[in-house]
Amino acid sequence: MNILWAILLGIIQGLTEFLPISSTAHLTIAGKLLGLVDLDHPEAWTAFIAVMQLGTMAAVLVYFWKDLLGVVLGVIRDLFTHAGERRDKGWSQESRLALAIILGTIPVGLVGFLFRHQIEGVFTKSTLVITGSLVGLAALLWLADKVARHERTIRQVRWWDALLVGCAQALALIPGSSRSGTTITAALFLGFTREAAARFSFLLSVPAVLASGFFEIYKIADMHQAGTDVFQLGVANLAVATVVSGISGYMAIAWLLKYLMKHTTLVFVWYRILLGVVLSILLLTGMILP
Repeated sequence: MNILWAILLGIIQGLTEFLPISSTAHLTIAGKLLGLVDLDHPEAWTAFIAVMQLGTMAAVLVYFWKDLLGVVLGVIRDLFTHAGERRDKGWSQESRLALAIILGTIPVGLVGFLFRHQIEGVFTKSTLVITGSLVGLAALLWLADKVARHERTIRQVRWWDALLVGCAQALALIPGSSRSGTTITAALFLGFTREAAARFSFLLSVPAVLASGFFEIYKIADMHQAGTDVFQLGVANLAVATVVSGISGYMAIAWLLKYLMKHTTLVFVWYRILLGVVLSILLLTGMILP
């Protein structure tokens, strides 16, 4: 890998992490076409992607810093002040949103831990699986947008909403499904507006992506000490890709939230189907490995 490829991967990661079109699918396709995915050692590619996601997570933290700070301060205020009034007034909106984020993170945490070996293995690099997921979720996203009431805001997230959207986030561990795609689809089915669905999707991603990224950093250090060449793609390349992913990710968040205020998700549905068709052709012609 060279610096230009690292910049390209960073741009792909940043743009596709938040658009419902699957960052894993695009990165794996790009990695295979560039000859960067070693199927004998797929854990190196998994670690590279997971650490690069920390760049896009930085974009979420920067873009939503006011929201996140408000949540933290709201929880602190509820816990340490007016304790005697909690029975009458209940918890604040910020505390309820914090609880929703925590509950929504539990499913992906459990599934990610139980199936961590499969996630790091060849299965999640399969072009066949990616193709099926791209088209399958496209159909669900289209249906969700059609039947959704588009009435509820993020202030109306309930604990069972969080669990259901969290279960959808766990499905995003299947390559090609898209974390933002599965969570936005679930939120639309629950009646949220498109903008609220995207906003909750981004906030819900914070604990899961941070945990995944730092866990991979820990594993990289551990594997490197054991003699495994997890740095075969280059430390400098990883650093560049991560920074670029943060910049492009911030731009993607800002664009998507504005776009969904006035438009449907149909453009992403058609894009996913088109990409699935292109991948099928590439597979049939042998231009890309399964």
